[in-house]
Amino acid sequence: MMTVYSREYYQAGLAEGKIKAKKLDKYRLGPDFILAYDLGPAASDMTPEIRTLISGVIFMTKYTKEIKLAIYHEWVDDHRRGTYLSQKYGMGRGGIHYLVDLIQKHGEDILDRPQQKYTANFKLAAIDRVLLGGEALSQVSLDLGLTNTGILANWLRSFKESGYTVITKKKGRPPKNAQKQGQTTDQRAGRAGKEAYSRACIHKKIGGLNSRTEEPRKEELARAITELRQELRLSVKYIIDVINANPGLPHISRSNYYYQTHKPDKDSGNQKLMDRIKEIFLEHSRRYGYRRIYGQLRREVYEINHKKVQRLMQKMGLFAISIRKKRKYSSYYGVQGKIKPDLIKRNFYAIIPDRHWFTDVTEFHLKDQKLYLSPIIDGCTQEIISYNISRHPDLKQVMTMLDDAFEKHPALNGLIFHSDRGWQYQHQAYQAALANRGIDQSMSRLGNSLDDGLMEGFFGILKREMFYGQEHKYKDLNELEQAIHKYIDYYNNVRIKTGRKNMTPIEYRNHVLTTLTA
Repeated sequence: MMTVYSREYYQAGLAEGKIKAKKLDKYRLGPDFILAYDLGPAASDMTPEIRTLISGVIFMTKYTKEIKLAIYHEWVDDHRRGTYLSQKYGMGRGGIHYLVDLIQKHGEDILDRPQQKYTANFKLAAIDRVLLGGEALSQVSLDLGLTNTGILANWLRSFKESGYTVITKKKGRPPKNAQKQGQTTDQRAGRAGKEAYSRACIHKKIGGLNSRTEEPRKEELARAITELRQELRLSVKYIIDVINANPGLPHISRSNYYYQTHKPDKDSGNQKLMDRIKEIFLEHSRRYGYRRIYGQLRREVYEINHKKVQRLMQKMGLFAISIRKKRKYSSYYGVQGKIKPDLIKRNFYAIIPDRHWFTDVTEFHLKDQKLYLSPIIDGCTQEIISYNISRHPDLKQVMTMLDDAFEKHPALNGLIFHSDRGWQYQHQAYQAALANRGIDQSMSRLGNSLDDGLMEGFFGILKREMFYGQEHKYKDLNELEQAIHKYIDYYNNVRIKTGRKNMTPIEYRNHVLTTLTA
């Protein structure tokens, strides 16, 4: 018999003479697991891939603590996601999400807890939270520290099948005379109810795949069958028979199912491209999604379709940092000076640089302290013209930002400078500084943040890529300030813009100016 072992267990077994020293390297599952002949460990120690290889049937997996921790750390440390981990370890995506949440809530020690016997009152309290309280089964399971949601699901099923009564199973086998009495009506009804429940689950899952305008691909169907096999503990034959008996569901043969689960990887020839995609993803600190990585590959003269980049990134579990929206900082305190009309009217783009500028102030919260950033962004190149970082959102911050911008760009006649109605932009000194250089001032309408959409978009990118979810990296405001300086340099000179011919903002400025003078 062949079994998959952790390397530590395998080596210990060799020393004790429990395992024969014969490895099959062609079936090795990475550096941490070994496939070998053995003298007796149960089939539950094997991974689904190897069990399928041996017998053609995927069994329900009992995952070891080592494998569970490997899944957890790949999720947390390597930022892998459900599809990738599900394919690698054979665990359903729902189970992976639950495992990660369980360890994050209760710690890794939860995996060392011995199997427990729960009282009837404990089970009833959990069932009431789901049936009467309307709480999600997964959330209740997580709160109670159950190792998987199937435990509570079994309690619920037993509760309904037994006439809404909690049944506590007795330990040991029943007496022989009790076994010979045959199945009672209640037992037969319970089995029939279980079959009806299983069929309903199969119809729901497979029907969900078929709810779109086009029929699901065979590999999607095979993946769903595998998940049902693991969730319901049913044979592949039974699940496929239920599917094929319903004319409203997409059909699949058993031979096709096994082909889909074992067919060669079509991306085996894309390894070099996948390695480069991962390099770009990590070089930019997980900030690039598939569109921007596609743009970078095009800059490197790769002939590739953006959909292929998206598919390969999903396969590798590479997903860009997602945004977390928070309350917007507002510097509006009513009318403090002269209000200017909206000259932009959401027409943010300019054909040449230094024709539309936009500014605003954003706030960073770190350990009960605040930091304020005041930048200027160009409507043509989307580069940051100048900026100032301060502990206080005062007039000095804005005027210093203006002085830096005017020093770099002295010829600004015809420029429209847009902002919201913050008190700084209503100040006489600020308005005079613009007027003295022939700059037309523009202000958003009151309560219309979309009128300043370009600046708001930059703030969203900035905080998503270097602040939200990363606050723990910064010990104090000084470290955060240095990180902002570094990011703005990266934004101007390294980060490409897909809407600017896959150029960086500075590259695009040079490109436009060169075109105008040609």
